[in-house]
Amino acid sequence: MHLVYPAVLASLLFCTGLYGVLARRNAILVLMSVELMLNAVNLNLVAFDVWLRDTLHAGQALTLFTIAIAAAEIGIGLAIVLLVYRNRGTADIDRLRDLHEDAPGPDAGHGDREEKAEAAA
Repeated sequence: MHLVYPAVLASLLFCTGLYGVLARRNAILVLMSVELMLNAVNLNLVAFDVWLRDTLHAGQALTLFTIAIAAAEIGIGLAIVLLVYRNRGTADIDRLRDLHEDAPGPDAGHGDREEKAEAAA
């Protein structure tokens, strides 16, 4: 077996997953893209294990470990996305900026004081 075929397929899968992570706004699609990237890594691990004819099959053992980590990541990530969707009503990543603070302008504090003074009068 040539090493080029699975390596090219894995690079295409990884690039597709990378594009999905960078271009998508839906959190579930981002999680699916991360899973695609991890599958590309698994394909490379198994292909290089077969190509190197490793007697311990370290590539396949590492692939099983990566699959277990990916399953845990998807489970926790999906639970977080469902919780956010239940609370916010959207899974759009750009709209989920609770911790984002706007930079205060040069006169940000003065306007609040004037408004409070007018309201009190």
